[in-house]
Amino acid sequence: MSPRAAAWLIAAASFASVVAALVAQHGFGMQPCPWCILQRIVFLLVGLVALLAALGGGLLRRLLGLLIVPLALAGAAAALYQHFVAAKSTSCDLTFADRLIRGLRLDSLLPAVFEVRGSCADAAVDLFGVPFEFWSLALFVLLAAGAVVLVRGAPR
Repeated sequence: MSPRAAAWLIAAASFASVVAALVAQHGFGMQPCPWCILQRIVFLLVGLVALLAALGGGLLRRLLGLLIVPLALAGAAAALYQHFVAAKSTSCDLTFADRLIRGLRLDSLLPAVFEVRGSCADAAVDLFGVPFEFWSLALFVLLAAGAVVLVRGAPR
């Protein structure tokens, strides 16, 4: 796969994951916690960076690929934190995710996408027997792996 195609695929997968989360929220009543919203933010950031990489060339694409890797790993860390720590808590109030969302004012700018509507314990939902945040984790790992294609460049 060419680096440009990989960038387009990373962008599409990132944006599609947010669309899927919004369908789950608004269509099926799965209310997001702060850590869910934080993962949405990271998916959108990865998608935007990948979009720039798809539109850019050689060195720029590689540099943007280098940026995607830590973003995707941060998203993976958020998914793991959500599952192993936050979901065991009755309140996500004043956690890093909650403070970041409030600090950026995303919840008031675009509440349909970024407003926290559930607690971390309530957001612990399975999809096909797998915790929702593990689906997110898997996608973040795949996005990081895809970013390696951007960093390595076209095969010679």
